[in-house]
Amino acid sequence: MDKRLIVRDIVGGESAVSTDSGTLVFKKLEQEFANENTVVLDFNGIELMTTAFLNAAIGQLYSTRLSNQLNRLLKLENVADDDRILFKKVVTRAKEYFSNKTHFEDSANNALYGS
Repeated sequence: MDKRLIVRDIVGGESAVSTDSGTLVFKKLEQEFANENTVVLDFNGIELMTTAFLNAAIGQLYSTRLSNQLNRLLKLENVADDDRILFKKVVTRAKEYFSNKTHFEDSANNALYGS
């Protein structure tokens, strides 16, 4: 069954910028996927979007689902052309990160604290 989620309604306005707002979207998506629904995530009316929001809303999905599952379960609508670039970056980074999380965390720790 297809379920339509309107991002503007979930975040309460035209801006999808905070991690907290992204987490709200992530939780709604996970709830629908748990109920075996496919989801159309509608960005109509969103005027401002950040990678912080997208990392929490979309990138985090790659920690719980495989890419081919997400391709089947999630459809995006009304994404502004400029925002498509952000989506691509977030998805690419999320796939890389969650495919080798330990390596990324070790590299980050080494960069911050030395080996």
